[in-house]
Amino acid sequence: MCVGIAAKVISIDEDTALIDVSGARRKVSAALLDELYPGDYVMVHAGAAIAKITDDDETETDAVLGELL
Repeated sequence: MCVGIAAKVISIDEDTALIDVSGARRKVSAALLDELYPGDYVMVHAGAAIAKITDDDETETDAVLGELL
């Protein structure tokens, strides 16, 4: 099973994005996505942003994870 996590893009530097997940920041590859901007939300898996998502998706993901933890 694959697990991805929703994250907010803080900044972009070429093919690397700085993301924020509940206050934790990390650099991930953004090479798979076109037209990624600060403020966008992405699904992150294995150190790479694999899909753009909406902020509604991110809110729902946070709620589900909150119930599990």
